[in-house]
Amino acid sequence: MPKRRLSEQQRRRILAIQERRRQRFETRAQAVLDTLEAEQAGTGQTPAGAGHDADTPARQGLVVARHGAHLAVEAGDGMLYHCVARRHLGHPVCGDHVVWVATEPGRGVVTALAARANTLSRPDYAGRDKPLAANLTLLAVVVAPQPPPSGFLLDQYLVGAELMGVRALVVVAKMDLLDTATRPVFLDTLAPYAGLGYPLCPISTKGPPGIDALLAHLPGETAILLGQSGVGKSSLVQALLPDQDIQVGRLSAATGLGRHTTSTATCYRLPSGVAEGGRLIDSPGVRSFRLAGLTQVQLEYGFPELRTLRGQCRFRDCRHQDEPGCAVHAAVAAGRIHPQRLERFQQLRTGLVR
Repeated sequence: MPKRRLSEQQRRRILAIQERRRQRFETRAQAVLDTLEAEQAGTGQTPAGAGHDADTPARQGLVVARHGAHLAVEAGDGMLYHCVARRHLGHPVCGDHVVWVATEPGRGVVTALAARANTLSRPDYAGRDKPLAANLTLLAVVVAPQPPPSGFLLDQYLVGAELMGVRALVVVAKMDLLDTATRPVFLDTLAPYAGLGYPLCPISTKGPPGIDALLAHLPGETAILLGQSGVGKSSLVQALLPDQDIQVGRLSAATGLGRHTTSTATCYRLPSGVAEGGRLIDSPGVRSFRLAGLTQVQLEYGFPELRTLRGQCRFRDCRHQDEPGCAVHAAVAAGRIHPQRLERFQQLRTGLVR
C-alpha cells in the first residue's frame, strides 16, 4: 500500500509537536542540572519545577551513542536511556563510563564522567583533537590482497594502538581471493608483524577461514575495525553484527537516536556465546581514523623495536637516517629490525612529526 503524502501544513505541525516534546525534555533535564549544581554548591535551594528527588540514586552507565547534546546511555541492566550531559562536564563520547540520574521514565542526566583508559581521536578542520571513542581494548586493523596493503597506513594504525596502550590485531580479509599457492606467499609478507607481537587473523566472509576466526579474538573486548578504503570493513561489520538492524531499532525506540547511527559512533553488543561480553564500536568516522601531530619521541614509542633502542644512538636527536653511531641502523644491519619498518618510520616521520 503506498504511503500517504503529507501536506506542508501537516509536516510543519508534526515538526512543531516534536520540537515541543524536545523542549519539554530539555527543560526538565536542565531543571535537574540546576538542582544538582545548587546542591553541590551547598545552597540547599531547589529551583521550581525541577522534579528532582534528592533521594534519586545515581547510576552507572555506558555511552553507546551520541548525537550533539543527546546521549544514549546503557544502564547496568541493559536498558537504554536518553540522556543529556551536565554543563561543564566535557564531551562524552561512545565508550565512556558515566554516572547519571533519572529525570523521568526512559530519560536522565549524566552528572559525571569516569576517567578514560584511552581515547581514540582525530584532528578536526582546525587541527584540534576530536575524540571519537573511549576505553577501547582492541584495534583490529584490516588488510586484504585487493587493494594491496598500504604499509604506511598499517603502521600508522599500529602506532596509534601503541600510543593508546591497547592490543592490536592484523585482520587479513578477503582470503577467498587467493588460491592455495598464493595464500602462504601473501601471509609471508605480513609475517614481520606477527614477529612483533601483532597476531595475524586470516578470514573471509565468503568461505573458510570464516568470521569465527575473528570472533575468537573478541570475547570481553571493546574493539574497532580500522583499515584503508576497500578492504571490506563494512562487510566484516555486517558479518560480526547479524542483528545490527535490531540493535539500531532498539536504540531508536528507546532514545530516538538510532537514525543517526550511520554517522555517529555506536557501541554494539557482539553475539553472545561466540564473543561473550564483547562490543564493537563502529561508524565511518571511527573507521577512517588517522594520526597527526606527533613528536619523534612519540613516533619512536609507537614502534616497539625502536622503542627498546631509545638512548642508544650516539646523538640524542638522532633521526635514524645517515647519522654515525645510529643504533637503529645497526639493528637493521644485524637483522633485528626489518628494513621496511625503518622505511615506514621515516615515511611517518616526514608526514606526522611536528
